[in-house]
Amino acid sequence: MKTKNVLDLTDLTHKELMEVIKLADDIRRCPSDYAGACKGKILATLFYEPSTRTQMSFQTAMLRLGGTIIGFDNPQNSSVAKGESLKDTITVVGGYTDIIAIRNPMEGTAAAAAMYSPVPIVNAGDGGHLHPTQTLTDVVTLHNEMGRLEGLTIGLCGDLKNGRTVHSLIKTLSTFKGNKFILISTPELTIPQYIKDIINASECSYEEIPSLAKAMPELDVLYMTRIQRERFASEEEYRKQHGVFILDKAKLKAAKKSMRILHPLPRVDEIDVEVDYDERAKYFEQTVYGMYGRMALIIKLLETSQKEFPSRVMSTHPFRCNNPRCITSTEKYLPNVFREAGGDMLICKYCDGRRLI
Repeated sequence: MKTKNVLDLTDLTHKELMEVIKLADDIRRCPSDYAGACKGKILATLFYEPSTRTQMSFQTAMLRLGGTIIGFDNPQNSSVAKGESLKDTITVVGGYTDIIAIRNPMEGTAAAAAMYSPVPIVNAGDGGHLHPTQTLTDVVTLHNEMGRLEGLTIGLCGDLKNGRTVHSLIKTLSTFKGNKFILISTPELTIPQYIKDIINASECSYEEIPSLAKAMPELDVLYMTRIQRERFASEEEYRKQHGVFILDKAKLKAAKKSMRILHPLPRVDEIDVEVDYDERAKYFEQTVYGMYGRMALIIKLLETSQKEFPSRVMSTHPFRCNNPRCITSTEKYLPNVFREAGGDMLICKYCDGRRLI
């Protein structure tokens, strides 16, 4: 694999992505064939934010491949609590390990980590920005359950504004022809404009509607998400959005028999427990598919990787990103790196935040 880091699943070419999906399927069918694939290798899981499935999935994946793991799941138990910079943490841990999976509440953290890491960086979630290995989980699931990744009508419901899993999934599926996205949310939680721009630039389409029931008959896939309490500025703002969209057996009566229901989990109350027993519900199987997907990704990234510190990245503009959730707002030493979007528009290469010159 030519790709060194996976900050976004679109870092992989179509060919590379399909190779990972095929390898995940091979591992699922014959896990014993891969039991020693990463013997002698070390994975670091650096989780600055709570996680159950993602962290354990990475750890289980590496252990099943014969490797070992180090890391932390609470930054207060590391030198981060003493004020250590992301740069220094990554530089040191990269010297100890062969690959790093990192989760952080600040957007663009994985991209910043990749600037200083001598080993591959895998983005395990950066704030409300992206979550590429959840998307890998999703596409491995869809490939197995639907038999294809194109020509699908996909409903995405819930917190589409802050849902990094939604953003990553749309970015990846928009690279496959003929997909249609039905965006189901309240006006306050609609998808960010940069994601709409990505769909518009692709061979896919989207429609925004406020009703889950109305969308149901059209869907091949329903991707439910929770309203994320941790992304709101206040409890009052969260409660205004909480409980608006709930999937229950009554709504499922209008759905196709072939539809598949996915959810990145954790679930709060947006899917009634009774739905768990419907044959279309695949969110628990989805977590297992994800483990195999991460096993495949780890193998592919370690196949050709060699420890090498990246070249120093210099600022491209004198401006700072004005997104308060961008990693550059806390790690002040980071260079100002933007790509130009035409006219006076700049796009932050860490968090995809936009600003005018």
